[in-house]
Amino acid sequence: MPTTGQRDFEEYARARQHRLYRTAYLLCGDADRAQDLTQTTLAKLFQHWKRASRADNLDAYAKTVLSRTFLAEQRGRRRERGAFEVDDTPTFVDHHSDLRLTLLAALATLPPKPRVMVILRYWEDLSVEHVAALMRCSPGNVKSQCARSMAKLRAELGELHLYATES
Repeated sequence: MPTTGQRDFEEYARARQHRLYRTAYLLCGDADRAQDLTQTTLAKLFQHWKRASRADNLDAYAKTVLSRTFLAEQRGRRRERGAFEVDDTPTFVDHHSDLRLTLLAALATLPPKPRVMVILRYWEDLSVEHVAALMRCSPGNVKSQCARSMAKLRAELGELHLYATES
């Protein structure tokens, strides 16, 4: 018989797994890796559920776990790549007719930490201070990384960025 904590976790996981998956997909650009990242995040949340459930903002706590898990995975991949010379950079099919795929391809060109900052700041609509707290860095670092990353994305997207907010 599940305990109250287990039921609470299961309810939270069911309600939020799609949103966590969406963010994971934006971070890594691969459906299978995003699924693994989401499952790893949920497993870590379950493992520390007593502490996580007491957080002021459980969704922010989950995004922190997701972001840090992604960055740790990226560090491991860089070490593997150096040892085996395997390029495991996410690849995206670039269809100019599909702005979403083009944007995902452009995001994939950013290094992992700036990519996390841009996604949390602009896609997840978190404040500079919130992103800084999640990333354990200064707000100035978030601002400068986001500014440089957005400039790179604008240069890469060219005129396409003008239509990014239209539906």
